[in-house]
Amino acid sequence: MKAFIVTKYSKKEKLQLIQVEEPIAKENEVLVQIHAAGVNLLDSMIKQGEFKTFLPYKTPIINGHDMAGTVVKIGPGVKKFKIGDEVYSRVGDYRIGTFAEYIAVDINDLALKPKNLSMEEASSIPLVGLTAWQALVEIAKVKKGQKVFIQAGSGGVGTFAIQLAKHLGAYVATTTSSKNIYLVKRLGADLVIDYKTQEFSKLLKDYDVVVHSNREKIVLDQSLGILKKGGQLISLVGPPTPEFAEEIGLPWYLKLITKLISSSAKKKAKKLNVSFRFLFMRAEGNQLGEITKLIEAGIIKPVIDKVFPFEQTNEALSYVETGRARGKVVVKVK
Repeated sequence: MKAFIVTKYSKKEKLQLIQVEEPIAKENEVLVQIHAAGVNLLDSMIKQGEFKTFLPYKTPIINGHDMAGTVVKIGPGVKKFKIGDEVYSRVGDYRIGTFAEYIAVDINDLALKPKNLSMEEASSIPLVGLTAWQALVEIAKVKKGQKVFIQAGSGGVGTFAIQLAKHLGAYVATTTSSKNIYLVKRLGADLVIDYKTQEFSKLLKDYDVVVHSNREKIVLDQSLGILKKGGQLISLVGPPTPEFAEEIGLPWYLKLITKLISSSAKKKAKKLNVSFRFLFMRAEGNQLGEITKLIEAGIIKPVIDKVFPFEQTNEALSYVETGRARGKVVVKVK
C-alpha cells in the first residue's frame, strides 16, 4: 500500500510517499481501508520531533492521527464491528499511521462514522472532537450558565469546542481575526474578540473555564488572570505537568523535568486560587461514540477549510502549519 512516512525527525524534510506492507489486524483490531484523513498540527509536531521526549517514536514511521474509512478485515476476538462498517478514529499513540491506504486500529479507539457525514467530514472530527470533549466534559464538567473562553475560535479545536460548549449551556467568548468573526458567531460564540485589535485580558473577567491554545507565556498568564476563584485553565499546548507525566507512565527524570517547566504556571494559578491543567488528548472510542450522537442530532457540524488529494499530503501539512486554516484540513485517500 501507499503511505507517507517520517524518515527522520526534521523541520525541513517532507514526508516521503513509499510502498509498504499492508498491516495485519491482530487480536481486538480491525483493518480499515482509509477513505480520508484529517490533518492536524500534531502531525507536524511529530514530524519535527517536538514530542520525541514524551513519545519516542522510532523512525521511519507512517504519520497521521485521524481517519475515516471502511472495515475490510476483522482480527480475532472482534465482535463490536463487522466487515463493511463505516468507521472513524483518532488512532492511539504509538499506533499512528493514517496517511496511508490501510491501517489496523484497536477497537477501543474506534467508533461508527456519523451517518450524516461524508468520509471527508468524518475524518476531520476525531482529534479535535475528543480534545474538546475531554477538556469541557471530562475535565471541566461545564454546566449551564458557566462562562467559557475558547482561544483561536476559528481553528480546528475552536470550531468544535464552541459548538460543544454552547450545547452544554455555557456563555462562550472566543478570539479570532476579523475575517472569521461571522464564522465563530454562526457556530454560537456569544462574545467575539478580534485578537489583532483587542486585548481579551481587558475585556474578560470571572470566567469559569479557559481552553488555552496559545504558546506565548504572557497569554498564559493573562488567561489565568481572567478566571474566577476556583476556575480552571486547560492548556492544549503546555507546559506539560507532573500529573500528565504520571498519566502516561514517564520515568522519574521526565516527571522532574515537567515539574520544573510547569512550576511557574502552577505557582501563578495557586496564587490566584485557580487550577492549571495540561491536556494531551487520548484516543477514546466510547467518547467518540457520544460525539457521533451529537453530530447525527445536528447539534455539532464539521467545519472544513480545504480537502487535498492524497498525493498532496505534504502541501496539506504545510497549509496547517501556517495557522490560517478555518476549521479542519483533510486529505482524500480513496
